[in-house]
Amino acid sequence: MSVRVDSQRLKRLAPFLLTGVAIVLAWTLTPELTAPVEEGGHYGFTSLLPALTTLVLVFFTRDVVSSLFLGILVAGFVIADLNIIDQFLIPSLATESFAVILLVYLWALGGLIGIWARTGGARHFAEWAARKIVRGPRSAKLFAWLMGIVFHQGGTVSTILAGTTVRSVTDEQKVSHEELTYIVDSTASPIATVIPLNAWPLYVAGLLVGTTPLFATEQDVITFFFRSIPVNFYGIFAITLTLLFALELLPWEGRRMRRARKRARETGQLDRPGSDPLTADELTELRVPEGYRSGLEDFAVPLLVLVGVALTGVFGPLIPALQAGDIELFLAGISVPIAEAFGLAVLAAMTLALVKGMPLKEVVDGFVDGCRGVTIGAIILALAVTLGTVSGTLGTANFIVETTADLVNPVFLPGLFMVICMVVAFSIGSSWGTYAVVFPLAMPLAYAINPDPFYMSLAFGAVLGGAVFGDQCSPISDTTILSSLACGCDVMDHVLTQIPLALAAATAGGVLATVLAFLAL
Repeated sequence: MSVRVDSQRLKRLAPFLLTGVAIVLAWTLTPELTAPVEEGGHYGFTSLLPALTTLVLVFFTRDVVSSLFLGILVAGFVIADLNIIDQFLIPSLATESFAVILLVYLWALGGLIGIWARTGGARHFAEWAARKIVRGPRSAKLFAWLMGIVFHQGGTVSTILAGTTVRSVTDEQKVSHEELTYIVDSTASPIATVIPLNAWPLYVAGLLVGTTPLFATEQDVITFFFRSIPVNFYGIFAITLTLLFALELLPWEGRRMRRARKRARETGQLDRPGSDPLTADELTELRVPEGYRSGLEDFAVPLLVLVGVALTGVFGPLIPALQAGDIELFLAGISVPIAEAFGLAVLAAMTLALVKGMPLKEVVDGFVDGCRGVTIGAIILALAVTLGTVSGTLGTANFIVETTADLVNPVFLPGLFMVICMVVAFSIGSSWGTYAVVFPLAMPLAYAINPDPFYMSLAFGAVLGGAVFGDQCSPISDTTILSSLACGCDVMDHVLTQIPLALAAATAGGVLATVLAFLAL
């Protein structure tokens, strides 16, 4: 018993001990700033301490929020100024770019989901679409895949919306919960990086702005994000593989998944005997006010406004590029008005609900409930952006470039980035947490090795996809847990049936990135 108590006490104290070690190293090893950071300066090895502290702590504690905060605290010891609020937090958060990220992620995205819960629009749309599409198990899985594409906001939003709206349809067609949960999870974050009409480009822009000459402004990063979509191999392969899986065209899908499909079709058992499926009752309950008549328009109008406004920045430069016959002109002209698209979509949803007779208080309450549901994500976002500022202030990327640029084989760098992100995200259960640590360090290193935009896109896509793989497959990831919850599946059954398929997509993506890196050099 004493051994168990001691081990538990050690586990509780370990984060403080690890942070203390980092602080001691910061005190004793920090040299004078070698040069102004803008000129390639850094604080030596201690430039890495905040990022390393965060990385080690998230591995150990699985708590992204506290790990990010303690990493920022260590930075205060590196620069010998513990006023981290004035030094790091305020400069990071009191910016127009972060305000836009917060507006889109917290108010617009969360509020839109909350209003849909009040109007019942998403559920009504799913029921309507199911009547038009579903004729059996295969078409039911195709319907689930299509809903994952429609709800392309990524992460928890996609898993909850897609899972809760299609589960009743697939249950009727004897689709196992392992199959459904894989489809929902594999079209959540992957689709958000392939159809990034969401908050993801803004978040990545906040991490990368100013880290290389290619990323001078947030808009430069957003444009680069869209330019890199064709080389986001994991995202593309994951979505394609899931489509083939839904259509039952894959020659191989893993022993456990094959058994789950056979069990559900032959016996009607949607879960493995002896499993412990999560319940999703609390997610399937809608809050539609009495007397309000939900309709297809409650979902379709805001979604069409969102996609339509966002695509103006994509189609705007298309005609001049076609006239000039220059694809680079098109890629350089992409400027997606994501904030405006989300803002107008929320206004459209609110206005439509009011016109159809919903009381103003119900509309506002739905908006507030949606915002409340993504608050923790907003906190993680704020700390992640701050850690990016910390890395810039300490010259972390400068130190990595100076010490490792000559040691890394450029051909294998994109693949290496992908593997690192896969391991980190799987261990911490967060793609965004992985981006916060890896992106500000990886992209300057890639630029120092080869500043060619195509090579940079390969590295960018590798980080993007590797983190999504790890997040998607991790048993401690919120998307893994929530997709299991929304679909009524045992978490570990979902993890074990999903990993072989996701790993196949990741392997294909890593190999292709390496081959293209070889051809590009």
